[in-house]
Amino acid sequence: MSSVLPRRMAASLANSLSFTAGLPLRRHPRSSVSVGLSTFRRSYVVSSSAFANENREFVIVGGGNAAGYAARTFVENGMADGRLAIVSKEAHAPYERPALTKAYLFPLDKKPARLPGFHTCVGSGGERQTPDWYKEKGVEMFYEDPVTNVDIEKQTLTTDSGKLLKYGSLIIATGCTASRLPEKIGGNLPGVHYIRDVADADALISSLEKAQKVVIVGGGYIGMEVAAAATGWKLDTTIIFPESHLMQRLFTPSLAGRYEEFYKENGVKFLKGTSLKNIEAGSNGRVSCVKLEDGSSIEADVVIVGIGAKPAVGPFEKAGLDSNVGGIQVDGLFRTSVPGIFAVGDVAAFPLKMYNRIARVEHVDHARRSAQHCIKALLTAQTHTYDYLPSFYSRVFEYEGSPRKIWWQFYGDNVGETVEVGNFDPKIATFWIDSGKLKGVLVESGSPEEFQLLPKLARSQPLVDIAKLQNASSVEEALAIVGSSLQKVVLKLDLHDDKEKQKALKAVSSLSGIDSIAMDMKERKLTVTGNIDPVDVVNKLRKGNWYTEILTVGPAKEEKKDDKKDGGAAKKDDDKKKEDEKKKQDPNQQIAELVRAYQNYNPHMTKYYYVQSAEENPNACVIS
Repeated sequence: MSSVLPRRMAASLANSLSFTAGLPLRRHPRSSVSVGLSTFRRSYVVSSSAFANENREFVIVGGGNAAGYAARTFVENGMADGRLAIVSKEAHAPYERPALTKAYLFPLDKKPARLPGFHTCVGSGGERQTPDWYKEKGVEMFYEDPVTNVDIEKQTLTTDSGKLLKYGSLIIATGCTASRLPEKIGGNLPGVHYIRDVADADALISSLEKAQKVVIVGGGYIGMEVAAAATGWKLDTTIIFPESHLMQRLFTPSLAGRYEEFYKENGVKFLKGTSLKNIEAGSNGRVSCVKLEDGSSIEADVVIVGIGAKPAVGPFEKAGLDSNVGGIQVDGLFRTSVPGIFAVGDVAAFPLKMYNRIARVEHVDHARRSAQHCIKALLTAQTHTYDYLPSFYSRVFEYEGSPRKIWWQFYGDNVGETVEVGNFDPKIATFWIDSGKLKGVLVESGSPEEFQLLPKLARSQPLVDIAKLQNASSVEEALAIVGSSLQKVVLKLDLHDDKEKQKALKAVSSLSGIDSIAMDMKERKLTVTGNIDPVDVVNKLRKGNWYTEILTVGPAKEEKKDDKKDGGAAKKDDDKKKEDEKKKQDPNQQIAELVRAYQNYNPHMTKYYYVQSAEENPNACVIS
């Protein structure tokens, strides 16, 4: 029997699992094949060795980030060579698209990014997947040949060139298309640009080389990033948008004001609260000016439009659309309503588990993670649902000679009241707090350690002392205040094999507020960090019949002791004596002292188990 068969069985099983998260999706009846004593729903047809030339076991439609990361996951699972094809409208192998509005637009004398430098998966520190990589891995590539039709019943795709491809499993990774201005108001005039692919960016660079006055329509991601690049060309640059401030969907007015001031210092002008009426052409047929609704006009020889994007659903509407957020509706494993068809990345409307809502996220991090999760579920029978933490970032003004680099990261949800800390010189942080809990956090110019802390905080959603946070004198102090809310619990487990280990990990990971879980099988010790209640952790494990003794409960980050300051070895000896004396104390007195200590640490704790002993953390409440 081929070693591929168990993977196929797993893939079929994964695709036949029932939908979750309340998605009322319809399934079509499909045939099944029997393997041994079990029956699996067919996910794809016959083995690749028996395929006719037009048949493909797996087909990815799309050429962006999601397609590249999906391909890598197929390769990692040994299911790409001779089995996988990618059909794309792009002329290039999948690449990290964010570069197009950042380093790709730098002037030639300021070291701009160029392919093959940013092919996937270099954006996440992975291998650069050049066209040769796909050849070496046996992945068939169809460039500049977009899919124009899909026949769900026959499981076939028709491309623009007339090619007919039969698929077993189909992964839709078509991403988005740029929203365009209507042709009747000048949206297609020569000199008007939209950025979505390398060809778009190349056309814009050609225009910038001859430009003097640039107008950018839109105050979101595209507007901010293209304006920053334009300053490197030393061009007269104006951003116009109808909102009251930059990045209105994410930034607070105060935070936006800091960035707007920095852009102004670098020569960028803003026209806020106004809308474009039409774009006019000069005698040469190219754009010459932009007219606004208030009757004013701005001279321009280049116009860049960044007013959002639309999911590139194309011919795949039959897979089921979401009427609220747009895109193709999927479940937590990225399965559509049609068996064997999946959708990932920007085009997918998926259950955002931690916020209990359906969302469509246009971001490179989601494109990467959703593709990997989907393919692992398809090939390995992975059944846990996608649990994405929304995140956004931007890096601009990074060209040579720039007075300062801008780099911010955001994690979580921008709901509730906000606390801003810092003066943008260079750092600033904004915290979103709802019902006393941290919901989202943004930091500008953070250190690597500070940026690493942000997703932990946003996922754990710890309780925050707002008054204390408001009084923080620096971003560092503010992050320390919020970070101190995270807790660490160390438990002793009764585990004997990997099977039990996996069950225990799965049980604990279902709890909310967990930042990290670490297990030491040799010591049979489990360490859980996050905004968690130790009793909840114990209850989860005891329900699974794993005997649990909690060794330590305390702050996630304990204060480091400096032995040199306190006398070095002499202090260690003294501490040892104190510990020995502690063990001789009356057990009931020890219990009372530890419970009181933990009550001071966590006043919200209302239930305590019998306290046995204290280890590692003198401020611990030890429960067994």
